[in-house]
Amino acid sequence: MSTSGSERAVPYYCPFCASEDLWPAGEKHGEWECRSCTRAFGLRFVGLVTRS
Repeated sequence: MSTSGSERAVPYYCPFCASEDLWPAGEKHGEWECRSCTRAFGLRFVGLVTRS
C-alpha cells in the first residue's frame, strides 16, 4: 500500500474474503468495494509507529 498522503492507498486483497476483485467505490479516496463478497471498506493512513 502507498504511504504518501497525495496518492491512493491500493489494497491487493479484500480484507474479508481475500479476493482480488476490488474496485474504487464511494466519493472519498481510499474507499473500495469487493465484487466477490459485495462488501465495501475504507483504507486510511494513520501514521508511523516509533519504536523505542
